[in-house]
Amino acid sequence: MCKKLILASQSPRRKQLLEESGLDFGICSEKVEEVYRKELGKEKAIEQIAYDKADAVFRKYPEAIVLGADTMVCFQEHRLGKPKDEEEARSMLHMLSGQTHEVITGVALLSKEKQIVFHATSEVTFYELSEQMIDDYIKSEEWKDKAGAYGIQGLGKLFVRSIHGDYFNIVGLPIAKVYREIRNMQNSIEKPDFRG
Repeated sequence: MCKKLILASQSPRRKQLLEESGLDFGICSEKVEEVYRKELGKEKAIEQIAYDKADAVFRKYPEAIVLGADTMVCFQEHRLGKPKDEEEARSMLHMLSGQTHEVITGVALLSKEKQIVFHATSEVTFYELSEQMIDDYIKSEEWKDKAGAYGIQGLGKLFVRSIHGDYFNIVGLPIAKVYREIRNMQNSIEKPDFRG
């Protein structure tokens, strides 16, 4: 029997990716203070946030496999999370215009038997964005709840000149790797040791 999978996120994009992969799962997220620990370096800091999200749910459901994730857009020394308002979204889009940035997703899979934490990095290069294009995008409100103020799966795709790496990582979950790790965890059953 497979262990129950729980997605520790309210992200509609992560939910959709899991649904499309055919995995059976539930959703439960706990409010977690997302503390970016700069001293860890960006990849490990993002992994830590993903772990904290998964751990908060795992404490309630210790018999399950819990999946937590966090996505961050990084440009030079700037970390671009979800913009708090239109002004911040506009500023982020101006910053990314004509530039290459990284999208890093930290992933944590927790079960009683095993804990797996990893990250995936993709590079995205934007075209130069006109003021009109930024204005139209801001009016669409698609930037809300999106790291870096854009969604590549929506109108944000019109900004993209090129991608290097996993497209689905940019959407919010490197689903091919996540799928394999979950299947391995669900199918790994400890065999009893009958040696005396």
